[in-house]
Amino acid sequence: MDTTLQDPLLGHVLDGRYRIDARIAVGGMATVYRAVDTRLDRVLALKVMHPSLAADASFVDRFIREAKSVARLSHPNVVGVYDQGTDGAYVYLAMEYIAGCTLRDVLRDRGALRPRAALDILEPVLAALGAAHRAGFVHRDMKPENVLIGDDGRVKVADFGLVRAVDSVTNTTGSVLGTVSYLAPEQIEDGTATASVDVYACGVVLYEMLTGAKPHSGETPAQILYKHLNEDVPPPSALVPGLPFELDELVASATARTPAVRPHDAVALLGDVRNARSALSDAQLDAVPPQARDTEHAGADDRTSVIPRAVRTNAVQLPLPAPEDELNRTSRLATPPPAPPAPARRPGGRGPRRGVFLVVAAVLLALGVGAGVWYINSGQFTKVPALLTKTEAQAKQRLDEAGLQTGRITRAYSDAYKRGTVMATDPESGARIRDDGTVNLTVSKGPETVKVPDLKGTPLATAKSDLEGRGLAPGMITRSFSEEIPKGSVISTDPAAGATRKSGSAVALVVSKGTPVDVPDVTGDSEDDAVAELEEAGLKVEIATDRVNSEEDKGDVAEQSPSAGKLLAEGDTVTLTISKGPVMVEVPDVTGKKVDEAHAELEAAGFKVDEDRGLLGLFGDTVKDQSVEGGDEAPKGSSITITIR
Repeated sequence: MDTTLQDPLLGHVLDGRYRIDARIAVGGMATVYRAVDTRLDRVLALKVMHPSLAADASFVDRFIREAKSVARLSHPNVVGVYDQGTDGAYVYLAMEYIAGCTLRDVLRDRGALRPRAALDILEPVLAALGAAHRAGFVHRDMKPENVLIGDDGRVKVADFGLVRAVDSVTNTTGSVLGTVSYLAPEQIEDGTATASVDVYACGVVLYEMLTGAKPHSGETPAQILYKHLNEDVPPPSALVPGLPFELDELVASATARTPAVRPHDAVALLGDVRNARSALSDAQLDAVPPQARDTEHAGADDRTSVIPRAVRTNAVQLPLPAPEDELNRTSRLATPPPAPPAPARRPGGRGPRRGVFLVVAAVLLALGVGAGVWYINSGQFTKVPALLTKTEAQAKQRLDEAGLQTGRITRAYSDAYKRGTVMATDPESGARIRDDGTVNLTVSKGPETVKVPDLKGTPLATAKSDLEGRGLAPGMITRSFSEEIPKGSVISTDPAAGATRKSGSAVALVVSKGTPVDVPDVTGDSEDDAVAELEEAGLKVEIATDRVNSEEDKGDVAEQSPSAGKLLAEGDTVTLTISKGPVMVEVPDVTGKKVDEAHAELEAAGFKVDEDRGLLGLFGDTVKDQSVEGGDEAPKGSSITITIR
């Protein structure tokens, strides 16, 4: 029977925008549909939370966190999130639609993959997770169902709904999210959620791609969890003989039960994968695996579940197999109070690492809600710390230390609380609140209106502090000469002193450049004379490192910056460039040449030309003599006089 016909959302336009055309998949927390954005006329995937969960604020927060986290990643191997919203009882995410299938579909249809195909899928998955880890997030639910393979061959990671801060470690009693076949031991035992849990899950996924089967199997989730805690993931070559040692090493490294032994994040594992690939021959990469020995993928361990954290006990009791629908259902189980510690291990004996977990799971599966009620009523609450008068940063730090989240921050005027400090909280200080709950803050903007202070003659740094302390903001700063206000101090403000403005308004400042100084002309002076004259005028002098050729004599000032006549403030700097003297050029011999020819040669050599004709040379056209003999040197640019007869 096709149950999609009974889905009330099919054909419905959600939020007046998204027309739902078909159901793609159903998960423990949400259903995914193919939909059309009627505004932009594009096909997308719509992930709609089950209405029964929409009333749970923690699930709604997780949905919103997914949208924000994935939007921040912006990676080609991460399924993009376009929009998030609500429509009545429906909470949804609008996401990129990938036409294709999941890795689970591929494994179900084909079983074990060739090593090349497995690595081709794993590498973009690790690239996506690496971007998440370096951005500060952990996926926490990596599995083949969350790896999408497009018809065009693109590989993308989906479902960041369980994403969490990479450095966040949960070590109190509570529940753990994830899918049992891919959970790292530390996730099961104490809820730790660091980048290494994604590394572990990817190691399990690699094992499954290489062998067509999961490394640990069982009839109940508890049996599988027990094996994750107490048994190493076997080498893939034990199930598929002939697989290269390098692939066994990859799986062993990624699935080490001790987190410190694994690659520290997906980027490190990606490097190991590429090194392993480079060590394999084409024949090894393209080896056809035998038919999968165990390709059963449905059952107790495929769905994302919320499972209890491990506690220690002395007894181990395996629960009876549960019906398949009970095993596949998404559940949230809580943890009972700790049992007495286990007896010490015998020297040299391994002993059960965490065999205790099975008894807990069995009890919880049997007791269900009753255990959850006990947990909620005993250890799941704390008190809101005192935050009033604390700065926003201090308040956030205190909430973090208390295991609480900072929620919405609003700002309001207050005559009683200093600008930037907390003036109210919701819930209020001392109130009883659930662990990991959210506290909203109201931060003071200071008084609603403020008088602009008289800052004339106040040093700039002091003036800025004064304005900020009164709830005003230092605005644009301009500088002007002043003979009465010291350099660096305020001449005036805009608005003027005494004017009333709203808190947070900007106040422009005019700052003194000091008494103006008319820069003297020292070009052509000796270096010593020039320095003395400028310093006497109240200016500082800097001598340029490089010297230049110029018409000025060697050692005299060739250039100055700023130039003569410019206005500077007292104490400003004038840079002097010293002359190396003129460039000396050999003078061409033009005696006996025609006047026009002599002009051309001398000017081409860089000289100016003067003529001396006298009375006898008025009608002459030949050079009889020149002021500097040919072959001698003269300053480039100087004048050479030719006598014409």
